[in-house]
Amino acid sequence: MSDPAAPARRLLTWLHPYRLVLLGGVVCTMLASVLDGVTLVLLVPLLRHLFGSSGGVGAGPTGLEATVNRVLAPLLEGASATGVTVRLVGLLWAALVAKNLLAYLAGQLSVRAQEGLARDLRTALYEHLLALDLSWLERTRGGQLIARVLGDADQTRLAVSASLASFFQNLVLIGTTLLVLAQLSWPLTLLTLGAAPVLLRGIRALLARLRRHARARADEAGEMTATVAERLAAVKLIRTHQGAVREVERFRVQADRYRRHVVRTQRFAALTSPVSELFGGLLLVLLIAVGASPLAAGAALTPEALLVFIVAALRMMAPLKALSQFPGQMAQALASAERVFEVLDVPVAEGPDGGRPVARFSDAVVFEEVGFQYPGEDAAGDSAGFRLEGVSFRLPRGSTVALVGPSGSGKTTLAELLPRLREPTSGRILLDGVPLPELSRDGLRTLLGFVGQDTVIFHDTVLANIAYGRPEATPAQVEAAARAANAHGFITQLPAGYHTVLGERGTRLSGGQRQRIAIARAVLRDPPLLVLDEATSALDSESERLVQDALVRLMRERTVLVIAHRLATIRHADQILVLDQGRVVQQGAHQQLLAMPGLYQRLCRTQFGSRDPAVATPP
Repeated sequence: MSDPAAPARRLLTWLHPYRLVLLGGVVCTMLASVLDGVTLVLLVPLLRHLFGSSGGVGAGPTGLEATVNRVLAPLLEGASATGVTVRLVGLLWAALVAKNLLAYLAGQLSVRAQEGLARDLRTALYEHLLALDLSWLERTRGGQLIARVLGDADQTRLAVSASLASFFQNLVLIGTTLLVLAQLSWPLTLLTLGAAPVLLRGIRALLARLRRHARARADEAGEMTATVAERLAAVKLIRTHQGAVREVERFRVQADRYRRHVVRTQRFAALTSPVSELFGGLLLVLLIAVGASPLAAGAALTPEALLVFIVAALRMMAPLKALSQFPGQMAQALASAERVFEVLDVPVAEGPDGGRPVARFSDAVVFEEVGFQYPGEDAAGDSAGFRLEGVSFRLPRGSTVALVGPSGSGKTTLAELLPRLREPTSGRILLDGVPLPELSRDGLRTLLGFVGQDTVIFHDTVLANIAYGRPEATPAQVEAAARAANAHGFITQLPAGYHTVLGERGTRLSGGQRQRIAIARAVLRDPPLLVLDEATSALDSESERLVQDALVRLMRERTVLVIAHRLATIRHADQILVLDQGRVVQQGAHQQLLAMPGLYQRLCRTQFGSRDPAVATPP
């Protein structure tokens, strides 16, 4: 973001729901600060009574002292010396208790606001990520996104805690203390106020570098998170390829870069405290020196007033020191806020669902000259991106269309266009004559069952995994779907059956078992349209035969778009599209394509070898 103040302004809008909580915290902070000043004022009569002072030479009480005397006179009138002491100490203690109770309440209100802000940002980031374009997500490291959802969103809490619990509280405290000092000697107060901008100018010089290093530290933290997540997912590969030593060394280098960024950040953040303390100490010495001179102080101070003046000046050191840390805290919070807002500013692929309702599928799905180009690819295409170009076909209700072709030919990309996981960059797709963008996205997806080649299993029970797309399904319905997918047998052998937690990414299951869970999930939805992307690719021969038989029975009443690497599984498809480099190069039934020279014939001969591909059965 080019405007350094933009993240702060945007955070204010996110804090709007907590305005009453923040206001309550501000009020409590102000009252606590005022009571802190009251404790200083009460020291004057208490010290006078304890030490028997009658005022300075040739001078009476100051305006503040006279006011305090008038206020306390009814309370102290008629009391003995001991009684006066007890009453003054009681007032002082009551003020201290009230001040600390209000400070505690202000802190609790601050926590509510800052934790609410962090929760709202995390939730918004998570919701936004689920709606982002797949191509953007595929180009971005997952660990960086995790770091922004968890780490950076949490770090923005400093903007609240630093401003409400630190900056504002200490600012009011300093203001109250200065008010007391001004009542004792306004020339000394002017001296203090005149020196403050010098301190602020010195602190400000540190902020630019601090914020830059804080941003670099956050970026490096995201890279470390990404590395750990990626490498732990590939731990089997690392071990079998003897890569542990290399990976540890690579991570050590990353960790050392992060360490250097942290050291640099803390170097500038830590400078603010000693600079402010040295400046405050110099100011305190100057105030005491000037205050000792009646001419410079503006009036002769009584001994107790001068002592209170010194105590107040000393007490002002702590809030000044804390206030000097505010810029560093805000710089780190705003650096994290920048990273959060960078993601929130990425345009979503799935905006508000305002299309017309769709409840059924009755005719056909039609692809008309559909093209797709990945972002960043030039018009002519390149090796880094992939395109679909001029793909046209019709998928009538109740029919099966199969997509075949070599790896990278565009089969999966084409299948992902139907449920609108990606949007065509040219041409259009129609459902019963209506372009898909004009239909409700949720309504469209209700009509679809999708089984991808990358099986997704959540860290949840078997029951929850199968019922993910239909959470209201009964256990009996889930079991029926599992039986149809040939999964019931192995599920019942798990320790807790359908209530067994499968572990992250389904690590408790084999590849074939995970695939059958995914197929059962699609079966349970009972959709009129099925998209099967290599749906049997991970099954062993026996499981593939059983699942394929079940799918054939299910397909009789459904419209199916199927991608198959094993050509024997789609011999009975009504139509087969052969794709190569993003284009349909052949189209027809199995026997038609097998009879003509071309890519399909070569693919069949490659798979079936010497066997007759016309009568080959799944291996």
